[in-house]
Amino acid sequence: MPLISLGSVRPSAKRCAAVLLAATLSLAVAGCGSGDSSGSGSGGAAATEKSAAPTSTSYPLTIDNCGRKVTFDRPPKRVLIMNGASVGEVETYVLLGLQSHILANAQRVAISDDPKMVTEVAKLPTGGAEWNKNFDVPAERVLELKPDLVVSTWSGSFDAKSGFATREQLADAGIKSFVNPVDCAYGATNPSAADQAVYDQQSIESAYEFITQTGVIFDEQHKAADLVAKLKDRITSVRERVEGKVRKKVLLVYPGMAMMSTNNLPAVFSGGVHDDIIEAAGGENAFPSDQPNPELTSNLSAEALASADVDVLVIGLSDPSEKGEVQQLADQLFQQYPQWEASQTKTYTSISDGAFVGPTNAYAVEAIADAAHPR
Repeated sequence: MPLISLGSVRPSAKRCAAVLLAATLSLAVAGCGSGDSSGSGSGGAAATEKSAAPTSTSYPLTIDNCGRKVTFDRPPKRVLIMNGASVGEVETYVLLGLQSHILANAQRVAISDDPKMVTEVAKLPTGGAEWNKNFDVPAERVLELKPDLVVSTWSGSFDAKSGFATREQLADAGIKSFVNPVDCAYGATNPSAADQAVYDQQSIESAYEFITQTGVIFDEQHKAADLVAKLKDRITSVRERVEGKVRKKVLLVYPGMAMMSTNNLPAVFSGGVHDDIIEAAGGENAFPSDQPNPELTSNLSAEALASADVDVLVIGLSDPSEKGEVQQLADQLFQQYPQWEASQTKTYTSISDGAFVGPTNAYAVEAIADAAHPR
C-alpha cells in the first residue's frame, strides 16, 4: 500500500508487499538521477533554487528533484499520478484542492483513515490508466495520454525494464516528471548518498516535504502551509499529551498481507515512518529499527514474534471488508500469542493508510496514542 508512504519492480519485501496490496487490496502501504531510475543524481529532498519558498510562485520555476532539474513554466494542468503502490500522493492532491489538475490517477484508495478520502479519490478521472503486469501505467499509455506532468511515489515507476517510461523518454516528449523526494533512492539502481540518506531517514516530516513541494509547483503555498500546520498541530497535541508517560511496546501488523511471509505470519512493519508514528504516539516499535526495515516480515520467525514484548497491537487494515473484523483479527492473534501483555489486557487498535508516508499519518498517531495511553 499505504501502501501506504510502499510494484513487483524491485525484489524487496516492502515492494513486494506493496504490489500485493495494490493488486489485490487496492491500498498503498509508501527516485532518481540524471533522467531515469539509474539514480546517478543527488539531492533527495526536492528543493527550489531559491533559499526560501516565496509567498507566490514565480514562473518559470526550477526545482531540483532527485538530482534532476525540472522547470515549470506554469502550474501543470494535465497530471498523471502513477500507482507505485501508494496513496499518499493522490491524497495530497485532494487535500490541496488540485483535483481539476489531474488528468489520470492510477492510485487506488479502497480504505483510508481519513473518512472522506475513499469517496474523494473515487471521483477522480483514471484516463484508462490501467496497470501492466508490474502494477503501474505502461510507457505506451503514459505517452498516449500526453500529460504535462507525471508524478510517482518512487523512481521505480520510471524503470524501462518494468515497462515504464523513463524520465528521459518523458522529457523528450515534453513531459515533466516528479518523484516524491523521500523515495528518490527507492527503485534507483545507483542512488546517490544524499538520496539514500533521505530514504533511510524517512519520517512523518517526509509527508510535509511532498505537500510543500507540491504547493510550490502549483502556486498553492498558502494551502500547503496551512495543511502542514494543521497536521503538525494534531501530532504535537498528541506528543504533549503522552509526554512523560511510560512508552508502550507497539506491534504494527497487517494480517491481510500474510502472503509476504514465508512463515504465514502477518506482515510486520518497523523502521522509518512506522517507528516515527509509534514514537509520536508515546510508544516504541516491538521490532525497532533505525532505518526502514523492508526485510523484517520475510525474515521474521514465529519464535521471534512469539517472544516479542507487545503492549499494544495495531491491526493494519488493507481492505474495507476488514473493517468489521478488527476484533476478530485481534482475537486471533491474542489466542496465538497469549504471552503478550496486549493479549492479556486486550489492548489493540486499527489503522490503514496512516501507517505509511502521507497526509493521514496524524490519524495513525492519534489512534495509537488513544490505545497506548487512554484519555
